[in-house]
Amino acid sequence: MNIFKKTILTVLASLLIIGNVYADKVRIGTEGAYPPWNDTDPSGALVGFEIDLANELCAILKHECVIVPQDWDGMIPALLMRKFDVIMAGMSITPEREKTITFSQGYATEPATLAVMKGSSLEGMDTPQSINLNLSGSDVKKALKTITAALAGKTVCTQTGTIHQNFLDSGDVGSVNVRTYKTQDEVNLDLTSGRCDVALAAKASFVEYAEASGKAVVTVGPNLAGGAFGNGVGVGVRQGGDDAIGKRDAKLLKDFNRAINTARKKGIISELAIKWFKDDVSM
Repeated sequence: MNIFKKTILTVLASLLIIGNVYADKVRIGTEGAYPPWNDTDPSGALVGFEIDLANELCAILKHECVIVPQDWDGMIPALLMRKFDVIMAGMSITPEREKTITFSQGYATEPATLAVMKGSSLEGMDTPQSINLNLSGSDVKKALKTITAALAGKTVCTQTGTIHQNFLDSGDVGSVNVRTYKTQDEVNLDLTSGRCDVALAAKASFVEYAEASGKAVVTVGPNLAGGAFGNGVGVGVRQGGDDAIGKRDAKLLKDFNRAINTARKKGIISELAIKWFKDDVSM
């Protein structure tokens, strides 16, 4: 085969791959254990804000999708190993993660918060209602100082591999005794059983758990955003490249961005946010 024919066939093959990005179902990885972003109901079905949003985005794209459950700590490795095509798992957009994968625009954001059992000495912590760690004003510094003092000598529980662990490890609140867990459910259980003095997670996770379980879990301190907490939650996609497979991934990113824009303009993301979070946390 001469070089010209070989080149033509290579180009055609590449175009065929790219043109059939969705020849099979689009596989979306999620945890199914981080309500209200994603969860598993008693029947074993995946439910939650991102499950509904994923279905809406796929409808906009006019492609059939399948949602694949995946343990949180293996989420990015599973994406890179092509177990699924994209991630929708309450994953915040952070510079550290962007070294490995790329993200769509953010579709939702929600503050993190500390939680304790009612009656804890940490109740009534004197801080502003919310702080943005991207700012460096006196209010932020004072709030971090208050949190640092409150957490001294306490065991703080959080889910491993999350922005919440990143914050506790960042030094912003001093050297903290951190205990990590595989799932948020385990964090909640150890908080209520007394094995944790305080826990850190997305605020809605604690609110959801308290309402569903009837446990006296209360949030304390400020709503936390910015800094180690990232820039909202987006769709995680493999980084594109110059080869056909890389271009396939780049097309996925472009299409999900387009679908997110459409869903936002139609008010779909806001409606789903209010349904699941009881507040409009859409971006």
